[in-house]
Amino acid sequence: MTRGESMDRNPTHDRGGAGTGTIDFAQRFAGSETFRTLFREGMGLVEETAAYLDGPGRSESRDLTRTGSLVYATESMRLTTRLMQLASWLLLQRAVNDGEMTQAQAGQEKSKVRIDGPTTARTGPGWDEVPDMLKQLIERSVRLQERIRKLDAAIYGGEREAAPNPVFAQLGKLNQVFGSGN
Repeated sequence: MTRGESMDRNPTHDRGGAGTGTIDFAQRFAGSETFRTLFREGMGLVEETAAYLDGPGRSESRDLTRTGSLVYATESMRLTTRLMQLASWLLLQRAVNDGEMTQAQAGQEKSKVRIDGPTTARTGPGWDEVPDMLKQLIERSVRLQERIRKLDAAIYGGEREAAPNPVFAQLGKLNQVFGSGN
């Protein structure tokens, strides 16, 4: 076996040519069966949710009280927003896998994708009225969101900047107007 052959068979060899001996996790993940399974699961959940909300969910929501209807409407919007953001993230990763864009391009595009919101309260007035199927879809979407968050952190690391805290911004403005009080 020649030296070149052993390098090609070494799973830790950097195929990107940098010679660092590191593995490009993002590149390996995007082409993995794990990603394809995650992609199918995510897109399947999007389709299942759409079918539910357009069919049985619509008729179930008619039987709710005013408070229940408000919670249903709010949570179904949060659910669809969450799923569209997660689907966008999955589509970006698939585009990398298919060679339609580079990982760097996907990293730039993903700044438009919010995989960290919106949240669901899962308590409060009217929550008990929410149909079980909607609750199940919400739970599944939250679990998918958490998995994608972890993968995003593993793939992109610290690239995503933390969102500015609006409370600190307001406190800063108050401090400018009224001084620190010291």
